[in-house]
Amino acid sequence: MDFGLVLQTDPPASAVVELMRRAERNGFGYGWTFDSAVLWQEPFVIHSQILARTERLIVGPMVTNPSTRTWEVTASTFATLNEMYGNRTVCGIGRGDSALRVAGRKPNTLARLEDAIDAIRDLAEGREAVVDGSPMRIPWIEDSRLPVWMAAYGPKALALAGRKADGFILQLADPFLTEWMVKAVRSAATEAGRDPDAVTICVAAPAYVGDDIDHAREQCRWFGGMVGNHVADLIGRYGEHSGAVPESLTAYIKERQGYDYAHHGRAGNPDTAFVPDEIVDRFCLLGPAEAHIEKLERLRELGVGQFAVYAMHDAKERTLDAYGEHVIPALTG
Repeated sequence: MDFGLVLQTDPPASAVVELMRRAERNGFGYGWTFDSAVLWQEPFVIHSQILARTERLIVGPMVTNPSTRTWEVTASTFATLNEMYGNRTVCGIGRGDSALRVAGRKPNTLARLEDAIDAIRDLAEGREAVVDGSPMRIPWIEDSRLPVWMAAYGPKALALAGRKADGFILQLADPFLTEWMVKAVRSAATEAGRDPDAVTICVAAPAYVGDDIDHAREQCRWFGGMVGNHVADLIGRYGEHSGAVPESLTAYIKERQGYDYAHHGRAGNPDTAFVPDEIVDRFCLLGPAEAHIEKLERLRELGVGQFAVYAMHDAKERTLDAYGEHVIPALTG
């Protein structure tokens, strides 16, 4: 199992770079950042600094979207980083949540996302692609490689990830829901004539190492609110009791009143009081290192190839060091 660190690009950028360096020293192989231009600093500028100051870390957004930047700009950015630092990038992509909604725009359709996945990958690897009806190719690209991993929750999005993506990003760490979604992705891959085991499964969720569970829950409750935005979209699309999505995912947002993106992804988010302790415990990894190891072993058995640690809480350094000392050796030994 690989491990990644996920951070928001809050200023100062130097602090983000230093935490990524600390993650690499502790055995993490991936460095991910949020990508919302209004809420945080520009991630790709910071990615360049992370790559320059690490040796092995693979870097990318979790996640970008097809609208904030044109597809050729996104592809050229990744290819430039690859040319400068070797092929050490990965493109996490989704329909767009905070990046678009905070700017008054709607998330992309799955059809547009599907076209973007193909075009960005092809352009970044030097092949011709069609963008807005025009064929184009970036002529200076030679040996660039760009895996594209897609974030998804609902049935149609999971099917798209299975058909097209090199990896699937699931932003929650509940074993029951992970099993359900991994099966959907792998079935879609098989139906598309792909090797289902070739699709990397990445679970991303807050991890908080410490003995005070009540405090850890309060530091990570924001995550249930963030996932709740996507769940609300699913209910709007499929209905509350359609059977298309497990009710163990949808039931907890009944008391959700709304969401202010000014607090997005932050401990103490006042819009996440509706998230019960049970959901925090299911979606996140809390407690001593041994508890993290136990849950991660269950996820690995379900085919999870990477666990990405959301570290938007007050125990970043302690959690990274505990993972380096205890958790990562137990899962990669």
